Amino acid sequence: MSAFGELDHPVFDADNHYYEAVDAFTRHLDPSLGSRVLQWSEINGRRYHVIGGRVNHAVTNPTFDPVALPGSLYDYFRGNPDHRNPREFLSAREPVRAAYRRPDARLSALDEQGLEGCLLFPTLGMIYEEPLAHDPAAVCHLFRAFNRWLVEDWTFNYADRIFAAPYITLADPAWAAEELRWALDHGARTVVMRPAAPTTALGRRNPFEPMFDPFWSLANDAGIAVVVHAADSGGSSNGYAVDGFAATFSGSWKPSIKNFAIEHAIRDYLLTLIFEKHFERFPNLRIASVENGAEYLPDLIKKIRSTSNKMPGYWEDDPVETLRRHVWINPFWEDDVYQVAECIGQDRVIFGSDWPHIEALPEPLDYVAELKNFDAVDRRMILNENVHELITLQPT
Repeated sequence: MSAFGELDHPVFDADNHYYEAVDAFTRHLDPSLGSRVLQWSEINGRRYHVIGGRVNHAVTNPTFDPVALPGSLYDYFRGNPDHRNPREFLSAREPVRAAYRRPDARLSALDEQGLEGCLLFPTLGMIYEEPLAHDPAAVCHLFRAFNRWLVEDWTFNYADRIFAAPYITLADPAWAAEELRWALDHGARTVVMRPAAPTTALGRRNPFEPMFDPFWSLANDAGIAVVVHAADSGGSSNGYAVDGFAATFSGSWKPSIKNFAIEHAIRDYLLTLIFEKHFERFPNLRIASVENGAEYLPDLIKKIRSTSNKMPGYWEDDPVETLRRHVWINPFWEDDVYQVAECIGQDRVIFGSDWPHIEALPEPLDYVAELKNFDAVDRRMILNENVHELITLQPT
C-alpha cells in the first residue's frame, strides 16, 4: 500500500482554500483609498470589513479566528440522516490553523492528508467583487492589493505542490490584461475569476464581448487555464429571496432559491461561452469550473444540442464537443460523478475537496471511495492527471 492508501499514484486536490490574513486586502492598499475600497471596523467588540462604505456581513467572522472545522457540513450534504438543525453543524470552532495561513504549514498538511499538491483559491476574495461592483475602479484597486499580498504570503507556486491562483476581475478590461501579464511574470499556473457578467464603467457586460479580448487573447496565447470558481456572482432572486451574499446557516434558516444560485451562475456562464463561439476565436483557451457543482450539466448539454439543431451552420464544429475539449469540471463531492463523466468525459473531470471549508470533505482522500466503479486508468485521470494537464502552461 502506498502513501495514497490503496492507490498506486498520487492525488492532486483541485480545490483548496486559504483563510485570508487579517491584512490580506489592506497591506498593499493605499490607505487614502480605505474608505472607498475596504477597511476594518469594530462593532460591539467584533471586527468586520467595511466595503465601499458599507459593513459587510457575508461571513460571521472575517478574521477566521476562531473558525468552523473543515467539513462541518459533511453529514448535512449527505442528506442529514440524523435530522439535525443545520445550525448545529457549525457550533464547533477552533483557533485558525497555521495551515490556513502559511505555505510551509500547508505543505505539512498535504503530507498528512496523503496529497501530492493542491490548487489554492480565495475565501473572502471570491465574494468581495460584488459589494464594490458600483465602483469598477475600486474593484481593481482592491484586487491589485489582494494579489500582491497573495504572492507575498503564498507565492503562486510553492515547492511545485501548492499553486495559488491570483484573482482577476474583468471590471476594467485593460486592468485585467495588465494583471494577467503581471501574474504570468510571477509564475502563476492558473488564475481565478467569478462566473458573472462583470460590471464595468459601461455597466454590466457579457464577459465574452470584444472589449475583453485583450485579456482572453493573452490567456489564449500564454496557454494558462482560467478557473471560474463559485462566488457571489451578483445574480438576482427576482423578489423570491433577499439578494446579496450571506451565510446560509445564520438567522432563521430556511431553504430558498438562493441555494441554487451557484449552479445558475455557472450554467449561464458556460452557455454564453458556447453561444458566443468564444473557443472559435480563442482555440487555445482552457476553462475550469471549480466548486460550482455539476447537476446542471445534462440540461446544459441538452440546451446546447437543441440550439445547434435549430441553427445548423452557426458553429464551425459540434458545440458539445467543443465544450468537452475546452472545459474541465470539478463536481461537488456529493454529485453523481459517473453522470458528470458521461456528460463531459472522464478526461475533463477533476477532483476537488474544498478543504478546509465547512462544505468540504473532512479528509480529501475520502473521495476515492466515490470513484470505485471507475477503472484504474479513469480513476487516475480524475484524481491526478487531468488537473496536471490543466495547470501545465501550453503557450501557442
